[in-house]
Amino acid sequence: MVHPQVILVTFPAQGHINPSLQFAKRLLLLGARVTFVTTVFAHRCITKTPTPDGLSFATFSDGYDDGVPPDFDMDHYTSELKRCGSEALTDLILSTANDGRCFTCLVCTTFIPWAADVAREFHLPSTLLWIQPATVFNIYYYYFNGYGDVIRNNNNDPSCSIKLPGLPLLASRDLPSFLLAPNMYALTVPALQEQFEALERQDNPRILVNTFDALEAETLRAIKGYNLIAVGPLIPSAFLDGRDPSDTSFGGDLFQTSKDYIEWLNSKPKSSVIYVSFGSLTVLTKQQKEEIASALLESGRPFLWVIRAKENEEEKEEDKLSYKEELEEKGMIVSWCSQVEVLSHPSLGCFVTHCGWNSTLESLVSEVPVVAFPQWSDQGTNAKLIEDVWKTGVRVTANEDGIVEADEIKRCLELVIGVGDRKGEEMRRNAKKWKDLARKASKEGGSSYENLKSFVDEIGEGLKTFA
Repeated sequence: MVHPQVILVTFPAQGHINPSLQFAKRLLLLGARVTFVTTVFAHRCITKTPTPDGLSFATFSDGYDDGVPPDFDMDHYTSELKRCGSEALTDLILSTANDGRCFTCLVCTTFIPWAADVAREFHLPSTLLWIQPATVFNIYYYYFNGYGDVIRNNNNDPSCSIKLPGLPLLASRDLPSFLLAPNMYALTVPALQEQFEALERQDNPRILVNTFDALEAETLRAIKGYNLIAVGPLIPSAFLDGRDPSDTSFGGDLFQTSKDYIEWLNSKPKSSVIYVSFGSLTVLTKQQKEEIASALLESGRPFLWVIRAKENEEEKEEDKLSYKEELEEKGMIVSWCSQVEVLSHPSLGCFVTHCGWNSTLESLVSEVPVVAFPQWSDQGTNAKLIEDVWKTGVRVTANEDGIVEADEIKRCLELVIGVGDRKGEEMRRNAKKWKDLARKASKEGGSSYENLKSFVDEIGEGLKTFA
């Protein structure tokens, strides 16, 4: 049997690594072979479990093998990532060809358009794996194609509505933060523009999207001339389609601890626990954490709160929470947990989340309603979808200083998890609906399964033609 050989190149951030690994595992199940390309540090973040047959890793140094420091130069990092990554990818393709094997296709995530440039030099077909919702893809597309002024002129006025084809009415807070001023990550927009310009050079460009047809049906078809193909949710199989019961985690994390939290969750009543986590990148201010702590204590409910530890650093006295002892009596604070495992636990009643796309999909698949607490990037858009389109949660509102106060957090918690609240019951019903649809899409014969199977079959046919 001839197996399609796929190079999968991912941006070295946990939010890219996790869905990329799940994507790779799905390709393996459909008969492809995958070489996963990323940085040395990103590879270290992947759990050292046995590598599945057909999956191999190729790493390169970006100059930050021990992680990127807080004060790093973004311009320099981006330049080095491109230079080192392009060289490594070129060497990989050449060395594989010298061994008598040929890659069939290159797939890359966002912010690394140079990967597609290398593929083009070798006449190797390439495809973009979009790890955010199709809605966010479309917003960026419209920004670069005729609606830039509309977005720029209204993105600082919360009273203005922004109408884009095929999308719900948006306010400024619903836009990806990279399009808002000021944007501390100024290089992201040019990188995205380069990515879209590369797509424009393709005939009927194909984009694989980490979503599923029922979730964003209209959005996936909104842009003429673009073929957006839903292949998600890219969630571990054990919590989704059950095809691989051993697949219970994403890539892993450098801050793994024991799983005492599972025993703690086992001791709590069904649908009673508030789970609080802001992902792998967001760092909340001390003031914001104090407000969250007050709200959790006032709610009177058990909670599991992930507060990430800084690697090789002890907690400073000024960073310690005022109510830490009381918090540890009422709930549990951990530095890491297996999020899909926690969300799938029957004791979970609510998820306070930054609305990263991976976390959003995990909440949908796990039937857990959310308090949407977006911070940056696509998270404001995801919060909009959660509250107004899918209706599986409620979004917090910050004060004039950008802080979400304890009373506001408590209000949202009661709406979502409060017993007998009509709106909360509606959220829970909707959460179940989306869970069922997500699992249906992923199972054999489902829309995402068939979409990905067609992709693998197509690149397999290309291999036969080449041979």
